Amino acid sequence: MRADRLMALLLLLQQRGRVTAAEVARELEVSERTARRDLDALGMAGVPVYSVQGRGGGWRLVGGARTDLSGLTAGEARALFLVAGPASSVTPAAKAALRKLVRALPEPFREQAEAAAAALVTDPRGWGASQVEPRPPRFLDELQDPVIRGVQVRLGYVDRDGAATGRTVHPLGIVAKGPAWYLVAGTEAGRRTFRIDRVSSVDPTVDPVHRPEDFDLAWSWREIADEVERRRMPVEAHATCAPHGIGVLRMGFGTRLEVGGATIDGRVEVVIRGNDEHKLAGELAGLVDYLEVTGPTGVLGHLAAIGTVLVERYGPQRQGTRTAER
Repeated sequence: MRADRLMALLLLLQQRGRVTAAEVARELEVSERTARRDLDALGMAGVPVYSVQGRGGGWRLVGGARTDLSGLTAGEARALFLVAGPASSVTPAAKAALRKLVRALPEPFREQAEAAAAALVTDPRGWGASQVEPRPPRFLDELQDPVIRGVQVRLGYVDRDGAATGRTVHPLGIVAKGPAWYLVAGTEAGRRTFRIDRVSSVDPTVDPVHRPEDFDLAWSWREIADEVERRRMPVEAHATCAPHGIGVLRMGFGTRLEVGGATIDGRVEVVIRGNDEHKLAGELAGLVDYLEVTGPTGVLGHLAAIGTVLVERYGPQRQGTRTAER
């Protein structure tokens, strides 16, 4: 279960006092079955939550929802909402804080805790690869703090060519993408991403971050990731696939495959990305049992050339010549 969803559920409970599975499902955009499972998980994490049956029922925190806990530190409050890793389970720091959190977050910590909930997105897939657990880079903690507090940072940075630069940025959020971590920030040149393992220094200022009102870290990262994928894989082959071949394509191409709708004859429209027309044609040539490529022209031409070479090398006439030689 995702730690960020668990924290959001806990915040709902302390704010409303009582919630139903339907309300949780609607607020967190999950199924009611998942909502009930999440509510049960709160109890397993040490939070005294109980259910009331019948009319006016739902889930409540034992003793009410408005008592502050003097034992909860600011760091633990942040840990409740900040997912520092692949976000597939609750961190030890968050579990310790959950045991203390019975009814409500202390008022002084609430604003930063809620900011932490929107400060970090984890994307476990590497570029064109399967899930890889990210390793925190050196300056991760130093950058998380100004993201949460909403202050600008003087950033030392070394680009891919080894050139050292310095600039003041508006940190908006942090993303883990496969083994790499990125800072999403506003700059004089617009929104940019910085690999955190290339950061050489972090010097927070007292100046507030200029955060766009409609900014959403998850949505912004999807746009960034899509643009990077388009640059890495600029060639798009369009094709139709037999329904039983979709699984084969998913295994072979992973995130490079986009599955569309069904055609009139029951086949499925697909788009497969690659970085070179000839290489992509080579990958597609062995899938003729499932796939009919419809474009672009360059990929079709390479497929035809590959077919010609295969016939010349392995066709009936060539096989007859080999038999005669024997």
